[in-house]
Amino acid sequence: MSKRAKKAIMVLVMTVIAMIALFPFYMMINMGTYKTNDLYTGIKLFIGNYAKENFHSLMQVNFLRYYWNSVFVSVSGALLTVLVCALCGYGLGKYKFRGQKTLTTIVMLTMMVPTQLSLVGFVKEMNFLNWSNTLLPLIIPQAAYAFGVFWIKQFTQDAIPDSVIESAKLDGCGEARVFFEIALPFMKPACATLALLAFLASWNSFLVPVIIISRESLFTLPLGIRQLATQFRTDLGAQILGLTIATIPILILFGYFSDNLISGLAAAAVKE
Repeated sequence: MSKRAKKAIMVLVMTVIAMIALFPFYMMINMGTYKTNDLYTGIKLFIGNYAKENFHSLMQVNFLRYYWNSVFVSVSGALLTVLVCALCGYGLGKYKFRGQKTLTTIVMLTMMVPTQLSLVGFVKEMNFLNWSNTLLPLIIPQAAYAFGVFWIKQFTQDAIPDSVIESAKLDGCGEARVFFEIALPFMKPACATLALLAFLASWNSFLVPVIIISRESLFTLPLGIRQLATQFRTDLGAQILGLTIATIPILILFGYFSDNLISGLAAAAVKE
């Protein structure tokens, strides 16, 4: 076969794969334009004419407020997670001290504990701190992300040369300046990947918010979209339209950070 034919076949195969991958997203957008009753009458392959009514139903449950709460919680939580995990991972990865291996082992062990097992203690702790029915439980505890600490530690061990840190200290840089001005630029791919993962985890979180928050004005998107389901009627069309709108920030972040995500995953997975 000629190179042109091989290239044409490859383009055809990749196009088919891309269509298969994008079809669920298309169906999600499509189903958000139909009445709930119409969704039970068969597969809808074409855009409906009920999108305006579904959007109006979303606005009736204060959808924009829920959207802002999710944006605030996810962005602030992701930034705090990156800062704390970068500091902890950098310390564990580049400094030798007594108890280093023990601390690393403890961090890894906490990754094996399911979130559900710690819910009772978590709720009691939030009540003790008077943080229940606030957004703080969705932001502050997220910073103690064991996987993020381990991720940054693995990345910094080989990504940041010890000679660079030693040279900076010889030039009179303090520990804070070494971290923020010397080490942090090396860690950008890993930090970008971690920020994206933390954002997604916070954006899609449902279990913790549904337990901690009961005030409707503090609901995040998963809780807000659930408001469209009552004991008498479930508005599936409006719910699916809400989920479609909720995926927009995720698609934007993946498109913007795709290069950093791939380089960060590759750099942390390969050791020289």
